[in-house]
Amino acid sequence: MEPLTKAQQELYDWLVDYIQSQGYAPSIRQMMRAMNLKSPAPIQSRLERLRSKGYINWQEGKARTIRILQPPESGDGVPIMGAIAAGGVVEQFTDCVEHLDLAGAFQQTNCFALRVVGDSMIDDCIAEGDYAIMKRGREPQAGDIVAARVAGIGTTLKRLYFSGDKAILKASNPNYDPIEVPVDNLEVQGVLAGVWRDYNGNSQRQW
Repeated sequence: MEPLTKAQQELYDWLVDYIQSQGYAPSIRQMMRAMNLKSPAPIQSRLERLRSKGYINWQEGKARTIRILQPPESGDGVPIMGAIAAGGVVEQFTDCVEHLDLAGAFQQTNCFALRVVGDSMIDDCIAEGDYAIMKRGREPQAGDIVAARVAGIGTTLKRLYFSGDKAILKASNPNYDPIEVPVDNLEVQGVLAGVWRDYNGNSQRQW
């Protein structure tokens, strides 16, 4: 790919960080503040160059639709050292045979995180304090774990099922009753893509 100038690289790096952390594109005014510019013209020029070089794209006439086309590389990924048994035992791992790249999972602009409160999904290994990584825009299938907003009640993380014109939100914990509501009263905000858990103060990803 065509290399970037220092100014273009600065804006591109900031865009990548912003979109990864927020889950959506910034406004021109936010970019101006981040780049310490008082006019939108330099921002618009840099954006055009980034697009022409194949680093970003957007939908014409629609605000906040910038997409990152070339996420930065993050090394070779996590080494896969073999298999480990969760029941019996297997031969210990020795040499690394390949690498597992987890970076792409957190570089999607259509993902966002929710901190889990409560234990209703504990049988799916989703515990209080975990971060549920949700993906926007995917049509949920029966049995998917979703972040669902129920009119008049609030937002909850549950498995989603359908029965006629009813939506049924089921916990993965027998201590919680299913929630049954009309489909029209339900808004699916995202489908579970993964879980981020902290062990002894070190962040871990579970996918």
